[in-house]
Order: sequence, then C-alpha cells, then structure tokens
Amino acid sequence: MSAVPDGKKLVRSPSGLRMVPENGAFNSPFSLDEPQWVPDKECPRCMQCDTKFDFIRRKHHCRRCGRCFCDKCCSKKVVLPRMCFVDPVRQCAECSLVSQKEMEFYDKQLKVLLGGGTFVVTLGMTEKSETMTCRLSNNHRYLFLDGETHFEVELSRISSMQILTDGTSPGGGTSRASGMLLHYKPMGSQDAQQLRMEAADDKKVASLWLAAMHKAAKLLYEARDQ
Repeated sequence: MSAVPDGKKLVRSPSGLRMVPENGAFNSPFSLDEPQWVPDKECPRCMQCDTKFDFIRRKHHCRRCGRCFCDKCCSKKVVLPRMCFVDPVRQCAECSLVSQKEMEFYDKQLKVLLGGGTFVVTLGMTEKSETMTCRLSNNHRYLFLDGETHFEVELSRISSMQILTDGTSPGGGTSRASGMLLHYKPMGSQDAQQLRMEAADDKKVASLWLAAMHKAAKLLYEARDQ
C-alpha cells in the first residue's frame, strides 16, 4: 500500500488496483464492496453458456458480480468507479452494461451535482425559507447548503427523497423537475427532519441538478441494498 496526499491509498486486491479512502468510514455512499468470488472448485462450467472448463478454456471471474465465466462470456474490460478501480476491469456482459450506464452518472451528472444549484429551502414544517446554493461535497458524502446560514445533510442519513415537478413543460413535453422533498435524520438524532427545496431564479440549472440528484438516489439505494 502507498499513501497519497489527498487522504487516499492505493491497494491491490485479487481484482486489480483500487484507489480508496485511507479511512474506510469516508467511502463514497455510491461505492460498492468487491464481491466474493465463486470458488473455482464450485464452477466447473461457465455460468453463462455452460461451456466446460479445461486446460484450454480458462475460467474468469467478473469483478462486479464475482461469478465465473469463460473468456467469451467475460471478455470486456470496463471502468468500474463504484469499486474505485484505477483501470478498467474484466466484467461479464450483463455487468458491463450496468457499469457502462453508470459511467454517464460519473461523467456528467456527478459534475452537475458538484457544481450546485440555487433553491429556496424550507427546513421542517416552518414557513420560513431561505435562498441557498446546494451542492454535493467533493467526497460525495454530504449535501452542502449555503446562504445566510450553512448546514449539511449526510446522504447516508436520507430516508426518503421525492422529486417535485412543475407539470407539463412548454410544447406538451414531459414535466420538468422543480424541487425536491427530503426526509433525513440529523447527526445525533433519530427523529426525521423534512427539507423542501424549490428552484430559485435559474430554473434550468436547478432542473438539471435535480435530475442528476434523482439518478444519484438510485445509486444510493442500490448500494444500501447490497
């Protein structure tokens, strides 16, 4: 292992090199743990095409699901940022499609979330609201809300998220995201708090940010289910 200045370290696993936080408690909430590989002795045949393994047909493990395949069924090497791999890693056809779809989030939506959007924020059931900039923290663990005041919401403590829409968009298209309703548990509390965010002046930027947050929520809930 070798430490690097930004609080991450390079580790080698059976699947490849990974760049992970030095403190495991600071993992991104979108991250997934490496799977346990199906033991070689338990997979005499490819788990996709049922080809029998021998000296010529070698077995390979998908780095995302851990199942065992022949080279033909597990030949693609695809980037897998959710497991912090430095280089593309071998994945089966099914997993490689999922990973490729996730790359749109990492290439596009994540940048939108880090850039932030401006919203009118209402905390709890009060009528008092404040215009704030909301953005995702660099380590992906918090939503930072900044206005006259500042507070943070830890993504792992969000219990529900609902995207609000403004009805039909001009031209009869699909509805546009206009706000978000969150329920979360503040640090040190087991009581859920409500947070309502509605797009402020730049509604286009806010709508893009909310759409990206919707995709982030899907990854977040998927990581919890694993």
